Amino acid sequence: MTKAELIALLSDKSGLNKADVLRVLGAFDEVLLDTLANNGELSIVAGKFKVKESAARTGRNPKTGETIQIPAKRKVAFVASKQLKDRIG
Repeated sequence: MTKAELIALLSDKSGLNKADVLRVLGAFDEVLLDTLANNGELSIVAGKFKVKESAARTGRNPKTGETIQIPAKRKVAFVASKQLKDRIG
């Protein structure tokens, strides 16, 4: 689904005009980005967005076979809710 299709669908289901839906989606994006940037979690009906830490590790360059160090980093994860899991079967 494209962003335009999402906006149209949300507009139809909510009774809001497309401009209002676009503003709400923009605000949601900002809240999500700010929350995750500050190591927070954001729960919605479908699940939870959260930040996970990955430890530093040793890996291999697949082209050369050379051993390389992969640094620790933060990743965004989405954990599906029971309601979403039940719905998609």
